[in-house]
Amino acid sequence: MQDISVEEMLHQGYGNLIDVRSPGEFARDTIPGAVNIPLFSDAERAQVGIMYKQQGQQAAQWLGMQIVSPKIESLMKAIRQRAEETGEEPTIFCWRGGMRSRAMATFATFSGIPVRRLIGGYRAYRQHVVKTIVPYELKVPLVLLHGMTGVGKTELLRRLEARGLPVLDLERMAGHRGSVFGHIGKGRPANQKMFDARLFETLRRFRTAPFFLMEAESKRIGNAVLPAFLMDAKERALHVDVTAPLDVRVERLYQEYVLPFAWRPDYQDSVMAAYAGIARRIPTAQSHLLREAIQSGDYRTAIATLLVYYYDPRYQNKRNAYVGSFTEVDATDLNQAEERIVRYLEETLGWGTL
Repeated sequence: MQDISVEEMLHQGYGNLIDVRSPGEFARDTIPGAVNIPLFSDAERAQVGIMYKQQGQQAAQWLGMQIVSPKIESLMKAIRQRAEETGEEPTIFCWRGGMRSRAMATFATFSGIPVRRLIGGYRAYRQHVVKTIVPYELKVPLVLLHGMTGVGKTELLRRLEARGLPVLDLERMAGHRGSVFGHIGKGRPANQKMFDARLFETLRRFRTAPFFLMEAESKRIGNAVLPAFLMDAKERALHVDVTAPLDVRVERLYQEYVLPFAWRPDYQDSVMAAYAGIARRIPTAQSHLLREAIQSGDYRTAIATLLVYYYDPRYQNKRNAYVGSFTEVDATDLNQAEERIVRYLEETLGWGTL
């Protein structure tokens, strides 16, 4: 067993991270890319915690041994299988590099499985992320994609990322699409810790990038707040305004928000709950029309009403807050829009010749 610091892990690289905390802890936040092979279930962890409070450390350790003993073989098989799949020595961590990761690493060593153990655990990684993100300065140009809801900004960013361009996909990092309906179909949004970790890993991956591409997001996306360096960089950014006709936008949003999820029994209730939060901000007649469209399942009409009477006016206000010129890109055809943005980067930033 080799103990390794966060700095050493980041320098050497890591493709086989094993988080041995309980499933509940893992679900809240972890190091991006880690898999969960928990020493204790959530209920077992609670039992050990209660024992510690009531009878002290030795009694809690004894209970932990009783719980883990029958599971050692299956745990080691899982770690060995992961090592074989990745071809990389596992790096094991828990919350603060304490007894759980030490126990799992010791079992693995006795089983003939070479492992590394992260000193300080997830807490040390989190501290390193914060220490990096808070004072971070973006010293290369930031290109912001603007555009009304449904023009295809997110799809364009993902296409550009697939081409190897340095993209900060903040919605994906946050597990949220950045609107009042942005949680639908996305599961639980990421918390601030998970958002920060994903941003940190992306900045590391593109640390030599000559620029970054990003959607012109608000300060808050779901449960996450953008760090100060991104808000500052937005003030100096280059601007690309992505456009598309209303009917094209409606259809894209229908394909993204409705078609994959409308079969769910709670889908209509989720949409109605989101609508209730903004109903007072829409003119009365259109608000009633929107409600009726949702209740009848006429989601295309609902989307069009939302765009014209809610999202579009707010977008225009947001756009007016930016200074500088905008380069317009028609995204009626996403393939053509993708190529137009690439040409813009080549002409403006010299990308492709750097």
